[in-house]
Amino acid sequence: MRLNKFIAQAGICSRRKADELTLAGKVKINGAVMDQPGYDVQDGDKVEVDGRLIGAYTGGKTAQRKVYFMLNKPKGYITTLSDEKDRPVVTDLFTDVEERIFPIGRLDYNTSGLLIMTNDGDLSYRLSHPKHQVYKTYRARISGVLGPGAEARLKKGVDIGGYVTAPAQVKVIRQAAGSAIVEIKISEGKNRQVRKMFNAVGNKVLDLERIAIGELHMGHLLTGHYRKLTREEIEYLKNC
Repeated sequence: MRLNKFIAQAGICSRRKADELTLAGKVKINGAVMDQPGYDVQDGDKVEVDGRLIGAYTGGKTAQRKVYFMLNKPKGYITTLSDEKDRPVVTDLFTDVEERIFPIGRLDYNTSGLLIMTNDGDLSYRLSHPKHQVYKTYRARISGVLGPGAEARLKKGVDIGGYVTAPAQVKVIRQAAGSAIVEIKISEGKNRQVRKMFNAVGNKVLDLERIAIGELHMGHLLTGHYRKLTREEIEYLKNC
């Protein structure tokens, strides 16, 4: 079994993140650092991730019940499993969940809203893969006025520093004297992409919240709270 798949099935992180950890030298096989993501785990191999033994490969899948949650992430939390600056991480909010879960995708430290948490590495890999263009919907409060020209540029795609974004769906919800509320849908997930897109057209993001992933909406889930996904919601995500 490929190393990243073994790590993902153990509920540690997604396959993509497993590759990153391996390249960073944070994965060991039988006590030796393994920096080759393409390694095939053999029977009896003991796998450690970031200093933690996750198990030995026995030729079958690691047995763990798959769980799926929707979280309304608060500001001030990061979407990694640990932080060198000792900042709060999103898994800290799941005090009554025994499974080792991780976020699918990420939200910035100062961004709130919908985040999917699971231990299903295959689902994470699927939703994170570029070929699956699942729209994420954000509600942004921005400085100034979003004029017709700026809105048209966002809809067409803007350069955010050596990368031109794919076309976005944009709708001005409310315009006030010094700020505006804008709903924007994007199918990509570049680092701080929404903030960079608005900066590119002359608007600063003052507040940002993700409210939907595809047809999955956060609804009235309170900030910092989470709930299990329904069977229908899980099937929807698996078939996106």
